[in-house]
Amino acid sequence: MNELKNEKMREFSEEEISEEQKAQDENASDVVNEDHSSQEEAADIRVEDEQEENSNDEQQNDDKEPDDEESVFEHPDYESELKQIIRSDLSFEEKKDRLADYHANDIAGVLDELTPEERKALYRILGDEETSEVFAYLDDASIYIAELTPEIAADIVQEMDADDAVDVLENLDEEQQAAIIQHIDDEEAKEDIRLIQSYEDDEIGSKMTTNYIAIRRGLSIKQAMRALIDQAADNDNLSTIYVIESTEDGDETFYGAINLQDLIIARQGTDLDSLITTSYPYVYDHESVDDCIEQLKDYSEDSIPVLNTDKQILGVITSQDLVEVVDEEMGEDYARLGGLTAEEDLNEPLKDSIKKRAPWLLTLMGLGLIVSSVVGIFEPVMKELAFVVAFQSMILDMAGNVGTQSLAVTIRVLMDENLTGREKLHLVLKEVRVGFVDGLILGCISFLFIGFYLHLTQAGRSWGFCYTVSGCIGFAMVFAMTFSSTVATLVPLFFKKIKIDPAVASGPMITTLTDLVGVVSYYGLIWILLINVMHY
Repeated sequence: MNELKNEKMREFSEEEISEEQKAQDENASDVVNEDHSSQEEAADIRVEDEQEENSNDEQQNDDKEPDDEESVFEHPDYESELKQIIRSDLSFEEKKDRLADYHANDIAGVLDELTPEERKALYRILGDEETSEVFAYLDDASIYIAELTPEIAADIVQEMDADDAVDVLENLDEEQQAAIIQHIDDEEAKEDIRLIQSYEDDEIGSKMTTNYIAIRRGLSIKQAMRALIDQAADNDNLSTIYVIESTEDGDETFYGAINLQDLIIARQGTDLDSLITTSYPYVYDHESVDDCIEQLKDYSEDSIPVLNTDKQILGVITSQDLVEVVDEEMGEDYARLGGLTAEEDLNEPLKDSIKKRAPWLLTLMGLGLIVSSVVGIFEPVMKELAFVVAFQSMILDMAGNVGTQSLAVTIRVLMDENLTGREKLHLVLKEVRVGFVDGLILGCISFLFIGFYLHLTQAGRSWGFCYTVSGCIGFAMVFAMTFSSTVATLVPLFFKKIKIDPAVASGPMITTLTDLVGVVSYYGLIWILLINVMHY
């Protein structure tokens, strides 16, 4: 198309030149006008060419846009690729080379899809070190460790970080643990595992890892870099380097920490002491996890050292460890809110689950008997006006719901250890107001609709009687919901004050207490107004 138009332009130009030669004697102004006209026509042709090219480009872009949009959300199916590689007829080395391109977490995700024989073959291909990294990404690696002989399992476990190794071993029975630990050749790894196992589950030492880098105070920048390189092969927590100093007794105590970036950019003649943060935060190994968790969350460090009482560094708590600790604490709090003594998991034995649930259930059954006894006191009311029992569950359910909401808010707020007395008072008043206003709204709605409903369903009952009953329901709902919000806020605060986990004030416990108040207020009003005052 463009060539045809260019040919036309050349022919047009040649004709103009010929006409100009033949008309040399004609008026010069006519020639100028003809030249001007030819330039305008050529410009028009160029504009048409550009417009056509732009139109074609836009059409091509429109055709490509849907494909580009779809490709943005496409993700490779690593699981299928890995299973295909593992089950292929490739040689040992070819499989090893291909598997090296995948992340350990992706490999961990396919273990459950493989047979025991395929898993064992995979471990041989990966090697002990790579297999240990894969196991570190599993929620419970013990089921796969149990498939291996103690000798092979020990070779893998000793390559893991000590805290990850302990997590794997604690899910095995004592006999399996002893057999694996006995076959661990690395004495340092064995000692680290036994150190972490020596702590109780609620002590911060049980959550630490021995994977850290430490250098001595007094080194030059060059010596510090050499010490870092020597330890980097065995420790991957490199971002923070801990500094120790020797005491007069020959012990090595924690002195401070250096940021890796500061060490790398430091000039040769820089004094190492100028890079050390001596006021770096730390925790003690036997401190309670609950006591330390708020302190650890306040710092945005990649790791925090764990010391013994002699200020010797034993390990570190990493940011990943902190996330796991917070998750465990939230899980336990949630379990207690549900009336459990501890968190459960999917594979927990029946006996253990019953032990966790039974204590609270027995307590709540006792409280339920009290509520039932109180209901029995109002038996005359039920005989005279049996239909009022139908609205009991609505009042108790609403009171229980608002109490659970206030309890959840209070538990969340109490996670702040720096909460002042004024802020606690503000919390109580706020929840009381919320409970009262919610109760008032729902009580008014109940008063209007239930009164109308009773007039339709209770034949022969007057409007006054129906709305007196609905008024008792509405008032009982306001009172029960206000009381429920108040108790659900005050009880956790009281438990916190006496050093008891506020989550122990579980939802079922609060609900049972509010049931008691709801029953008394509802049937009490019915008995006073309808039976004793209005004599229905």
